[in-house]
Amino acid sequence: MKVNGRPYRTVWMDDESTGEFKIIDQRWLPFRFEVETIRTTEEAAAAIKDMHVRGAGCIGAVAAHAMYIAAFESEKSAGKIFEEELRQKADFLASTRPTAVNLQWAISRQLDEILSQDSISDGAKKARSVAQQIADEDAEWCNRIGQHGKPIIEDLAKKNPGRPINILTHCNAGWLAFVDHGSATAPIYAAHDAGIPVHVWVDETRPRNQGARLTAWELNQHGVPHTVIVDNTGGHLMQNGMVDLVITGTDRTTYTGDVANKIGTYLKALAAKDNEVPFYVALPSSTFDWQIRDGVKEIPIEKRDGDEVSMMSGLSDRSGDRETEVAIVSPGSEVANYAFDVTPSRLVTGLITERGVCDANETSILNLFPEHKK
Repeated sequence: MKVNGRPYRTVWMDDESTGEFKIIDQRWLPFRFEVETIRTTEEAAAAIKDMHVRGAGCIGAVAAHAMYIAAFESEKSAGKIFEEELRQKADFLASTRPTAVNLQWAISRQLDEILSQDSISDGAKKARSVAQQIADEDAEWCNRIGQHGKPIIEDLAKKNPGRPINILTHCNAGWLAFVDHGSATAPIYAAHDAGIPVHVWVDETRPRNQGARLTAWELNQHGVPHTVIVDNTGGHLMQNGMVDLVITGTDRTTYTGDVANKIGTYLKALAAKDNEVPFYVALPSSTFDWQIRDGVKEIPIEKRDGDEVSMMSGLSDRSGDRETEVAIVSPGSEVANYAFDVTPSRLVTGLITERGVCDANETSILNLFPEHKK
């Protein structure tokens, strides 16, 4: 995707760099665009935990690049000491965020590849190529999600000629949440680029406002018409026929079709069901958890620092570029900050993946991904 006309990915390595990689530091968007260089495993872990980067695919790609740094750092060790250090660094990275399954998926894939090489030096070299491969796959899979999801919007446009198709999304599942294209936004971008009129309702997505800060910024960059709304507006819009389609992303989806996504997604799915609005979830296969059957009972839900709820940052002056943080909660009040909720499969119209669209149930998912049948 492009930022001020220049193409970017969310994570990348310069050709000449060794033992480092770059990310878009999303904490400062939309008011400042900053690139951060990651040089150590500790810096990579902090970038994931403190949300310099966020979003399932982006977290996975950053973790893959972090494992390249981990291998580079451990290369001076020999034999089992190298493996021991590498596994310790892998566990450290995996502990940063519990819900997004892409994190552990990328780390495990890197470990297998690195430790299967004939020498430590070959392992470090392999880690670099695998990091690049994971990033390339993520971008390509999201591109395919866009192509598979576009006909859903096309069909709605044929049934509603002469007006834009109104799509509601929650949180940010755009290209900033992946390496490129995004998951939930990929069909929107594909439809917009094909000349299909679309309009996006963008939930602000408290407490970190990823919708207002990131999704809106992305759509602005791409020229997609959109309107930012508070999180509780979606049900009203659906009741009044102002939403044709809901598309969200996901941080972990069970092989039975239960979906963990940003807190508040479950409520959108309930409103969509009550108003007969199609509710789709877009995801690359790296976001499936092939071990968990019951998402409500088994998916770990991250509980983050209450300051994310009780404090809010923004510009005190629209003409400025430095943010101010202010308190918005009564002093002394306890704050709970659950980062995700689980939408049961019965509320999901379909899943949009890089292999196509399927129903949100075990049979349909495993028919699309037969290699995971037990």
